[in-house]
Amino acid sequence: MASSERSALLTYRLCGGSGEEERGRERGRAAAAAAPRKLPTFLGVVVPTLLSMFSVVLFLRLGFVVGHAGLYQALAMFAVAYFIIGMTVLSVCAIATNGALDAGGAYYMISRALGPEFGGSIGIMFFLANVCGSALYVLGLVEAVVDSFGIPPGQKVGTGVHVLPQSYWYELLYGTVLLALCLVVCLVGASIYAKATFLIFLIVAGVLGTILISFFATQPLGVPIRLPHFNVSETENGSFTGFSLATLRENLGGGYGVDYTTGQVMSFSSVFAVMFNGCTGIMAGSNMSGDLKRPSYSIPRGTISAVLFTYLVYNLLAFLMCATCNRILLQKDYGFLRDISIFPPLVTVGIYAATLSAAMSNLIGASRILYALARDDLFGRALALAKKTSSSGNPVMAVILSWLVVQLVLFSGKLNTIAGVVTTFFLLVYATVNLACLALEWASAPNFRPTFRYFTWHTCLLGIAGCCVMMFLISPMSASASLGFLLVLLLALHYLSPSSTWGYISQALIFHQVRKYLLMLDVRKDHVKFWRPQMLLMVQNPRGSARLIDFVNDLKKSGLYVLGHVELQDLDMLPSDPLQPQQDSWLSLVDKLNVKAFVSLTLAPSVRHGVRQLLFTSGLGGMRPNTLVLGFYDDAEPQDGLAQHPAFTSAREEVPLGFPPLRAPTAPKLLSAREYVGIVADALKMLRNVLLARQLESLDKAWELRRAASPPPTIHVWPVNLLRPDSARYADTCSLFLLQMACVLNMARAWRRARLRLFLCVEAGAMPHAQEEKLRQLLKDLRIQAQIQLVPWDAITRLHWQTCRGPPGGPAGEVEEEEEEEGSVNFPVNAAQVSDEYVCAANKLVLEQSPAPAVRFLYLPRPPADTSLYPLYLHQLELLTRGLGPTVLVHGVSAVTSTQL
Repeated sequence: MASSERSALLTYRLCGGSGEEERGRERGRAAAAAAPRKLPTFLGVVVPTLLSMFSVVLFLRLGFVVGHAGLYQALAMFAVAYFIIGMTVLSVCAIATNGALDAGGAYYMISRALGPEFGGSIGIMFFLANVCGSALYVLGLVEAVVDSFGIPPGQKVGTGVHVLPQSYWYELLYGTVLLALCLVVCLVGASIYAKATFLIFLIVAGVLGTILISFFATQPLGVPIRLPHFNVSETENGSFTGFSLATLRENLGGGYGVDYTTGQVMSFSSVFAVMFNGCTGIMAGSNMSGDLKRPSYSIPRGTISAVLFTYLVYNLLAFLMCATCNRILLQKDYGFLRDISIFPPLVTVGIYAATLSAAMSNLIGASRILYALARDDLFGRALALAKKTSSSGNPVMAVILSWLVVQLVLFSGKLNTIAGVVTTFFLLVYATVNLACLALEWASAPNFRPTFRYFTWHTCLLGIAGCCVMMFLISPMSASASLGFLLVLLLALHYLSPSSTWGYISQALIFHQVRKYLLMLDVRKDHVKFWRPQMLLMVQNPRGSARLIDFVNDLKKSGLYVLGHVELQDLDMLPSDPLQPQQDSWLSLVDKLNVKAFVSLTLAPSVRHGVRQLLFTSGLGGMRPNTLVLGFYDDAEPQDGLAQHPAFTSAREEVPLGFPPLRAPTAPKLLSAREYVGIVADALKMLRNVLLARQLESLDKAWELRRAASPPPTIHVWPVNLLRPDSARYADTCSLFLLQMACVLNMARAWRRARLRLFLCVEAGAMPHAQEEKLRQLLKDLRIQAQIQLVPWDAITRLHWQTCRGPPGGPAGEVEEEEEEEGSVNFPVNAAQVSDEYVCAANKLVLEQSPAPAVRFLYLPRPPADTSLYPLYLHQLELLTRGLGPTVLVHGVSAVTSTQL
């Protein structure tokens, strides 16, 4: 069973780092795997859990809790505390039985469930909780030792056994010595620790039995209580009355007073903070997960058994104390159990043994968490020292570092001072354990199949709510500071830690929610008011398209953005899918360029078939590309844009090697001009809008948009079909789509400084001012801010009619045309009617408009129905856009503008 829990299939490791570092981590894990797991359920889980919970609170603070809160409120505190830890125990058991556990306890569970950010930050919090807990138990032990052997306040010389001086520095010295004893035991290893704790458990069990007998066997007596007060000793008398109904009635209600060690007035929350430390030992068994024979078997059974037993004992002792001891004795004498015992020395030994064991348990737990954090390399070299282990696998340096931190906490001086901080830390950890289990349950991952089934998401949610409420009731400031520190750790690990192969629960939750909302995204409810561009950009080689990828990212306006690529191969002739190895390179490219895009790769016998596949299959549900973006088909020499891109010019970055070198200028292209125009025609048949981008690789967006020149950069918009001056319209579907795309670009954060300039082509005698006013009203209705510039083009249109020839048998100047849906105009059927001379004149007209813009948007006519005219169509587009710089040809087939609310 133990070997199966450590199978290679369930071994987790971090990615990243050099090969030597990775091999070092593997050797460390192999050594850890080879180290024998010796501890059974009772010694490895039950005993450490019982001793952690039966420590300071049981022997030194249970009377304090009952004396201040009364029986009713004390029982309510126990119920609340055990409700919280009960919900947490159910979550721990569920996670612990869902796979193999390694060293680190709660940290290991949370990190493997929630990912490295949450795991690492909570690991640090849990480490601090165990460190502060260890210091708390040491201070409790010092308090017990001083109470037994300390010189009374006001006396310079002790008598009898009271020989230990009392002061802050002396008590710090005693704590240091006792902590050193814990260090020695922990340095020897988990095996000697388990044996030592079993011996201590026998002593504590005997003491507990003696205490229970004492309540029945001891006769009523008065107990003198020495109280320190300004370096003098005041004496009060407490009473052990034996079983008395009057005493019980007196102790039923609360009677909060002043804590004589700190001088603070107690309240429900402050007493609960002290009491809850008796419940924080539930992770003691989980912390030993790396040393257990069968952690998935032992942790649930051992932890639940220990928790139920301690709950019964706490309630029984609370009732016995309220029925036999008056309030003064309970509030003023922390060591009254020794005074009423039939054999006081045994109680003293039990107090020492239990608190010493709890201190060791927290110290060894803290060291195991620190070792697990260091081994996972979440904090890099900061914790490198903690990785070192002894020949037997004991993390000695982690133990020493934990000991140093505990020593620093000892400077706080008083147990009740740090009780609230310890409780806050543990409550935060417990809330996160419940959160991890809740996330796993809500994610509905098929591999979450814990053998422990006595939990639901309701129990997780109740545990989280209980922990958070009690955190802020106990100490709002400590809770806020802890959450703030947790948030800082989360952000630091998110940005600085290496990626892991543990799996991220966030991905499972996102998948679950995205699937649900995609099903709710009904395409039948689409409305033009909420239209947004959803782009499919076809990329042959990212090396030559870096700036185009970035430009289209600005055009998407929070819509879907897919990078498509067609690999010209036949799967029947290949042993495996060649696209899988390329996927990581494309995803890394998306990360480096910082674009919000998906990647879709396909195999096809031709580029045209591949684009068809992607147009049919890309996206899901209501999120499908509605706009196809292609680079322009020309003879320009490809330029490697990645080599000059800022994301890859840093000395620490390298251009991804997963992409082939660019095509040589003399090498044949992967598709012909006819096939390229066919892709445009296919997209329009599928009712997809089309954008053709030319010379976008020459667009230096950073320079254009950040230059201090005045006026600001402009975006030129030509919403008229320059190849059809006889049918120039500004309000057809295609023109409005072109205007919308220019407006969308201007709305992008990086382009907000740019200004739209809309060109209105007018002829003499055509009432240009009326046309301008009409266009201005249209822009006002569409809420588009743009400058309108009138452009006379009589000479251009005259050239058009002079050079064009009508079809045979028809009058000169008569042109056949196909009307596109909703009124946009196609490329002429007889493309020869548009001469090259006219197209060059139109190109010159566009080029003469100064100042030169950052980018131009031009009307893209629909390809001709006659496929034999495809090369001529492309030739005229090339003439029209020659020398214009960054230009986008746009053809829209869907209504995208709305004047309604």
